Formats: sequence, C-alpha cells, structure tokens
Amino acid sequence: MKLVGGKWKCLILYYLGGGAHRTRDLLEKLNGISQKVLTEQLRQLEADGLIEREVFAEVPPRVEYRLSTEGQTFLPVLYTLCNWGKDYGLRHDYEISPCPQPVDLTM
Repeated sequence: MKLVGGKWKCLILYYLGGGAHRTRDLLEKLNGISQKVLTEQLRQLEADGLIEREVFAEVPPRVEYRLSTEGQTFLPVLYTLCNWGKDYGLRHDYEISPCPQPVDLTM
C-alpha cells in the first residue's frame, strides 16, 4: 500500500494511464492538489519505478511523466477498484463517478 497509498497516487496513475502528461496538465486534472504535493507524489512514484520522467531540451524546459512498464501492471488493479466503487454506489444508492478505462489493457 505504500506504493500507491494516500489521496493522490492512484489518481495520478489513473491519468497517466491515458498517456504522458506534463505537470501543468496533472495540476488541472487533480482539483485541490498543490504544486508542492504533486511534485512530491511524482518523485515518490518515480523512485518506486511506477512512472518515468522525461525532460526535453527546450526553452523553457518541458517535463513529461508517463507510466513505466511496472506502472502499467497496476492499471488492471486500479480499474477493478473503480468498477467496485461503481457497483458499491449502485448497491447503496450512492452516486459515484465510474472510471472509464483510458487505455487498452490487452497491449
């Protein structure tokens, strides 16, 4: 649970499951996260080998994050959790936004 625990890591992995994103893009998608917390979470995920960071030699510098091969192995688990949340909501008459699967898991 250390690898993906906390408020933001699963959401970060979910969005990166749809392809590479810049920090700015993730800040826009993750409503309520600060730049500092996002940077910390991205560094932890990178240190744990779940995401990769690519720096482009441009001015201004551009950095993109994407799932590593190891991170991609977590997507089926993440989607299972999303589906469970949807089913839970239906059983308890509680509205939960289901997570659409942004990538093809057969790749």
